[in-house]
Amino acid sequence: MDIKVLGTGCKKCIALYNLINEAITELGIQANVEKVEEITKIVQYGVMLTPGLVINGKVKMSGKVLSKADVKKYIQEEM
Repeated sequence: MDIKVLGTGCKKCIALYNLINEAITELGIQANVEKVEEITKIVQYGVMLTPGLVINGKVKMSGKVLSKADVKKYIQEEM
């Protein structure tokens, strides 16, 4: 599974990145989690508000920090 957090390093982006790592640990799955901080790469996904969440190439959300339950739901949808 490939997960990307799109954002320039703000508090919300860091919070989402940490939530994702907690969620994959709790779910007991392997995933490649990457922070994408370059604006040009973020825009290529069509994301204008950060943080953004991309799982397996699909933009799942942008512009807010999700709850851990929501993060798990999005991950499980892509399993």
